[in-house]
Amino acid sequence: MTLDRAAGLAESARALAEGETTSRALVEQALARIEATQPSLNAFRIVRAEAALAEADAADRQLAAGMRTPLLGVPVAVKDDMDVAGEPTAFGCDGEFPPVTEDGEAVRRLRAAGAVIVGKTNTCEFGQWPFTEGPAFGATRNPWHPEHTPGGSSGGSAAAVAAGLVPAALGSDGAGSVRIPASWTHLVGIKPQRGRISTWPRGESFQGITVNGTLARTVADAALLLDAASGNHERDPHRPAAVNALEAVGREPGRLRIALSLKPPFTAVPARLQPEVRARVLQLAEQLSRLGHVVEEADPPYGQIGLTFVPRATAGIAERVAETPFPALLDRRTREAARLGRLLGGVPLRAARRAEVVLQRRIGTFFESYDVVLAPTTAAPPPRIGAMLQLSGFATDRAMIAACPYAWPWNVLGWPGVNVPAGFVNGGLPVGAQLLGPAGSEPLLISLAAQLEAELRWHEAWPPQRAVPDSPAA
Repeated sequence: MTLDRAAGLAESARALAEGETTSRALVEQALARIEATQPSLNAFRIVRAEAALAEADAADRQLAAGMRTPLLGVPVAVKDDMDVAGEPTAFGCDGEFPPVTEDGEAVRRLRAAGAVIVGKTNTCEFGQWPFTEGPAFGATRNPWHPEHTPGGSSGGSAAAVAAGLVPAALGSDGAGSVRIPASWTHLVGIKPQRGRISTWPRGESFQGITVNGTLARTVADAALLLDAASGNHERDPHRPAAVNALEAVGREPGRLRIALSLKPPFTAVPARLQPEVRARVLQLAEQLSRLGHVVEEADPPYGQIGLTFVPRATAGIAERVAETPFPALLDRRTREAARLGRLLGGVPLRAARRAEVVLQRRIGTFFESYDVVLAPTTAAPPPRIGAMLQLSGFATDRAMIAACPYAWPWNVLGWPGVNVPAGFVNGGLPVGAQLLGPAGSEPLLISLAAQLEAELRWHEAWPPQRAVPDSPAA
């Protein structure tokens, strides 16, 4: 028996545990859907068809023997910045990359939970931009509107989940790269506390601003994947106290003080919240008020936080460029960012790292008055495919800031945030809003997101079939 594409992560795991289907059936179904949509959506860089089927057969033997782990036999995908043994990690770059020999820690933990990794999803070059396009793989498209981007840099993971190719996927978030594509594909996207999901074999990714996170159609599925992937390598520098994300889904959040923050944080160029996106965020604020929460407009004291982001981001790119086997194939904007990163990699980088504690302390005082911040995830709906691909570095930065000025401060702080769907604008383009909290606040944010989901039931909406042809196996 196969399951409908609407079956999520938890439902797939339950059906497998109760013998209603097999891992091979679910993996075959996922592979058929990937194959059917690859020409139109192009969500995957690598499809592990043979290996995934072998892993599914092994999972079925374990299930038959009575073994039970949280995701035993369930197909999932991971972004192509994560190491999967036997596969290359190109991270959106052009050229032939050698296969790696070991799983990264997050992938290792997914396997320990029983998941079958069906493939690695597309991402832009080194995850720099809010679109998923490039000469290495073409353009990944949005299942809701294929002429538009699903966002980035975890656009392949978002497209795969939104289209129902897999029930959930891992992405990474260095300036909103989980939350932005979740917003633009009508998904739940969890950016957890720094260190919650290991980035090993890198103790820190992009000087600590990038973390691994989860994308799913429901809060429960995103939380389940978060629990499965969470944990640390023994050499990780950031090791937050464990939380139970899935347990928080069923818990009432209580009556909360919520700050509605519509003003973009510090930006070097103008950024304006588009009225149609603002209207959707205000609707969510009104829904939270109806649920009994106290919602009032207030902005965290960000100050000049942007000055601490650029040295960390560009120094991180410089590190990646120094490691790549084919630097001549890199986008000119990548090479420009790496040059800036080398310039900023000394005193400015050290000052930026030191400033984090000061920023955490100052913005942390805001949470003495409020429990949660509600903010737009993006200022605009998803742009069209190709809109930013050929721009200069400066023009790309301007376009990114104009569209996505809201997400990156929480990467500097290292704190958790959750994107929730906020509805549709301009003829069906998805947009979202962020629930943001202080260190270790994933359970509260997840509980609040689940409360909203129970009212709004966003997971019941699907992309039109014209955009996402289903597979014969479905």
